[in-house]
Amino acid sequence: MVASGLSASAVRELCSVVGDEHVAGGARELREVATATFETRQAVRLIIRPANRQEVQECMRIANKHRIPIYPVSSGKNWGYGSSVPASDANVVMDLGRLNEIVDFSEDLAYVTVGPGVTQRQLQDFLREKQSKLWMDATGASPECSLIGNAVERGFGHTPYGDHFAQVCGMEVVLPTGECIETGFSRFPGAATGPLYRWGVGPSVDGIFSQSNFGVVTKMTVWLMPAPEYFEAFFFRCDDERGLSDVINGLRPLRLTGTLRSTVHIGNDYKVLNGIQQYPWEATSGQTPLSAQVMKQFRKEKQFGVWNGSGGLYGTKAQVAEARRLISRQLKGKVARLQFLNDRKLELASKFAGVYRFFTGWDLRAALQLVRPVYGLLKGLPTNKPLATAYWRKRTSAPPDANPDRDGCGLLWCAPVAPLDGAHAQRLSDIICDIVLAHGFEPMISLSLVTERALTAVVSICYDREVAGEDARAMICYRELLSRLNAAGYYSYRLGIQSMDEMSSSASHSAFLHSLKAALDPNNILAPGRYQPAATGNGANGHAVREDLYVAGN
Repeated sequence: MVASGLSASAVRELCSVVGDEHVAGGARELREVATATFETRQAVRLIIRPANRQEVQECMRIANKHRIPIYPVSSGKNWGYGSSVPASDANVVMDLGRLNEIVDFSEDLAYVTVGPGVTQRQLQDFLREKQSKLWMDATGASPECSLIGNAVERGFGHTPYGDHFAQVCGMEVVLPTGECIETGFSRFPGAATGPLYRWGVGPSVDGIFSQSNFGVVTKMTVWLMPAPEYFEAFFFRCDDERGLSDVINGLRPLRLTGTLRSTVHIGNDYKVLNGIQQYPWEATSGQTPLSAQVMKQFRKEKQFGVWNGSGGLYGTKAQVAEARRLISRQLKGKVARLQFLNDRKLELASKFAGVYRFFTGWDLRAALQLVRPVYGLLKGLPTNKPLATAYWRKRTSAPPDANPDRDGCGLLWCAPVAPLDGAHAQRLSDIICDIVLAHGFEPMISLSLVTERALTAVVSICYDREVAGEDARAMICYRELLSRLNAAGYYSYRLGIQSMDEMSSSASHSAFLHSLKAALDPNNILAPGRYQPAATGNGANGHAVREDLYVAGN
């Protein structure tokens, strides 16, 4: 096999390491890994699938020898940010899916050590088989998404362990040169606390391997949450279009004091409708974007608010009861409906929706399809349901084996962070709505109280890639949105491959990253352009970040 731009000897050496059957260079397979939920032009030379850390090391040594850029992916399901597409052109994609071993587990100390190929579904099945009393934290992306992949992107979920990179420890990392290091106490022989105490001794280096191209994480310990004695979820709706500020200010004290331990998610009406159904083409006579009047009708029909929130309460029954009281007090007069649900109430709501409405005044029938997966996520149960939201403007429904890349779904995510303050939240929302609506898309906003002092917004720009011109139009919208948010001081916590070269705000910071890259990766082999400011220029092998890949519409 001779791949485009690669020497026959380089391919033979890679095949000798991972096996011929784990090297792919066919047109269809290369096209699949080079396809995202927005237009890209990066070509992929080859796909290699190592089975263990030693094979990863040897592949990196070969890559250095032949000056081949390598782009590692865990599951390749980084939808909305670039999927499995490299950040620069002409890379070999290293698929780490075969490194799927659960290496270590402790029920008593509540941790699991995994490889990058271990998915949310695999860990869920493992815990169930063990009859474990521990919960994982899950994202809504897909049960097939990698635990390590999301953690190193500093993703978040729903439970008190929702800040994923804050719940990891003891990383094993293959450096671009092929050397291997372990972080924290794991670097010491026989260390008893490698998976338990993240800082170790001396400089802590874990952070430089998140959102970077400084190393390939081949093993990581993930801390798990002991199942609480009692759990309830709460859901609320706010019908006041300017009521977001009061809701945020009401919840902040509860987050700061620890009454609210879970990530609290607040979605606007566009986001909720997107979670319930696809674009209402008939109701709008095919016109886009969705008008305020039509949205108002859907809010009334489906009984959701302008803003809609959810969160979890964990602890003893007494602790949850006290939390209920405090939440009710803080949100009184700020929301139109506040509902607490446990397993029994949810079951009754499903079986006797009409009776439930009679007693509570809240019709859950229309909302159950949205409530159920959110309720499960608050208990650490991964779900495929949110994946269907990527099909918002498609004319066909999401298939059972949903794959937004394959099916031409358009999705761009913008993820600004703001202070956990009502005025900032309202200003953030106003900027997003003004820009996204002006470009003809629906401003689907999810605000997440991930920490006690900051909130993260995830803005979904959804469209149909099969409609001519939509890729370019959506990218122009994204770029204006990112620019306006940055100018307002709301920088993104996570970037897509189309904007990673724009992340640095100062020459000194760019120079610092460039120095690290030059020291760890002198040949600029590992993922050129990934979270790498364009100011770094060419590496020693001339693999420059192709700036033409990042202009609007490309």
